Amino acid sequence: MADRNGTWLGLRRDAKPLVIAGLALGLGLGGFFDGIVFHQILQIHHMLSSYPDSSVATDLELNVLADGLFHLATYVFTIIGVVLLSRAWRFHSVPDSGRTLLGAVIMGWGVFNLLEGLVNHQLLGIHHVWPAGPGPIVLWDALFLLWGALFLGGGYLVIRTDSATTPTTGDETVATGGRG
Repeated sequence: MADRNGTWLGLRRDAKPLVIAGLALGLGLGGFFDGIVFHQILQIHHMLSSYPDSSVATDLELNVLADGLFHLATYVFTIIGVVLLSRAWRFHSVPDSGRTLLGAVIMGWGVFNLLEGLVNHQLLGIHHVWPAGPGPIVLWDALFLLWGALFLGGGYLVIRTDSATTPTTGDETVATGGRG
């Protein structure tokens, strides 16, 4: 993960606190988007809408409770991200980079989609993206995973194109540019 030249995941090591804060924010915001758009506005699924026991899958009260607990978890990730961001920018060495933060948030959203898609859709099978939609269920689940992979890779590319966090040749010292 880190090498002796002061890099972490191909980035300058001093960007790590900012990236981790952005990942936590992205996990929370990705979950909020999923819950608000898919569960509440479009109502194409709830947390337990594909649960193998049909009495659970069709129990709207139980599904709304599960959706609420899901939102609580996304809220906690968002708060953790805000706290980590506040702490990260207290250190002089952490770059003051909105671009890196944006890239890390996009990456975190991608991580959310990949975890949600693999665990809840595939492993547990408690819900799927759009079970009543056109085409097979697996198509929508696969598109959700692809969306997550694109966000993860795209967010990393956003960070890698930020000169504030990309190591330069012979860059062995940490540049300051953060907040104090």
